[in-house]
Amino acid sequence: MTKFTKEDIVTSATENDVRYLRLMFTDILGTIKNVEVPISQLDKVLDNKLMFDGSSIEGFVRIEESDMYLYPDLDTWLIFPWMSDENGKIARLICDIRTPEGVPFVGDPRSNLRLVLDEMREHGFTDFNLGPEPEFFLFKLDDKGFPTEHLNDHGGYFDLAPTDLGENCRRDITLELEKIGFNIEASHHEVAPGQHEIDWQYADALKACDQIQTFKLVVRTIARKHGLHATFMAKPRYGISGSGMHCNVSLFDGDDNKFYDESDELGLSETCRHFIAGVLDHAPAMTAICNPTINSYKRLVSGFEAPVYIAWSPKNRSSLIRIPASRGKSTRIEVRSVDPTANPYLALAAILKAGLDGIKRKLEEPTPIDRNIYAMTQAERANAGIHDLPTDLREALEELERDDVMQAALGRHIYGNFVETKQVEWSAYRSQVTKWEHDTYFNF
Repeated sequence: MTKFTKEDIVTSATENDVRYLRLMFTDILGTIKNVEVPISQLDKVLDNKLMFDGSSIEGFVRIEESDMYLYPDLDTWLIFPWMSDENGKIARLICDIRTPEGVPFVGDPRSNLRLVLDEMREHGFTDFNLGPEPEFFLFKLDDKGFPTEHLNDHGGYFDLAPTDLGENCRRDITLELEKIGFNIEASHHEVAPGQHEIDWQYADALKACDQIQTFKLVVRTIARKHGLHATFMAKPRYGISGSGMHCNVSLFDGDDNKFYDESDELGLSETCRHFIAGVLDHAPAMTAICNPTINSYKRLVSGFEAPVYIAWSPKNRSSLIRIPASRGKSTRIEVRSVDPTANPYLALAAILKAGLDGIKRKLEEPTPIDRNIYAMTQAERANAGIHDLPTDLREALEELERDDVMQAALGRHIYGNFVETKQVEWSAYRSQVTKWEHDTYFNF
């Protein structure tokens, strides 16, 4: 990670003719927010003196507690290469939220992740690394610039042009990401028509979550320049695969990957096995955080490569946790249930908290499942001790309400506001009359 001082940022802003500054943060639902100020306010920003109205942000504070301060993380200084014209350039800083007393705000997802990372260090680890694999769909815009329901192509896994009509857009996205410091490892068409994936090198959890939010912004911006709408919705079309955001995670102590043990048959340490057991133990409640929308559960169905059952395997892609083949410092576990609608700061806090609980309690991992779980009968799954993930948001919220560890991963403030918001979402959904119901029952 590039390190910046206040002086570095002032110099960079002057030399690059930066005229506006976006101070970005993320609300509880994972939506990117920003306060834009002219560059004349840069000194005030760098002195942590810029205030905003926290009562206007979903799940933050009541109106009588509205004053909040933006504390920029100087290492997130970035000049947007695609936002430059005769009026100068636009830069951004990602901020933590603090109270008027200068205390980290308990409703700030980024600050909340910092707390769980502090707990990790108390366990003797220095880093929690994440390599995300976010997927997205490209839909056409109409002649007025509004999204349509028409996919941009009918390609499939690893297809190329002319079948993959999103190839040029995806390439431009990749180039823009590289300009701003992403180390891109792979870029390809995914299984479903109009679906794409771009992967980049892992980073520590906080930086990786910042990158996920930046990635979403870049993807949407460049897609629109190509006359396309990029969506991270988990399941935008019936009958095809949905979009996941597989999370490859590992624990380090300095340069030592604590998930690796060369003497083990699978190359996995006891720490890794306890971590796996913790994630599996808390998976039902964790699902509410990692799959937080009504639509998320349309992806978590059998037959579309998304995990449905709580299990792990060294190679089986139908399980919730898979162990990629690389070992040594690349040893990691892949949590496959997460989708890109999740707030990355909350999702990583939940995964880490669950794993640490497994380490703390020395939980034993269940027997790995090397069969295709989708093809197993219910009796076979029961005999193997395989349980189902929640099938809808309400069930997931009920699991979360029974899991003190996952509640602690969010903190009391975020947990309360998250559940309240999602209960309202579920209530609004269950009262709707859908096209499927009309088509099925109208002439019944």
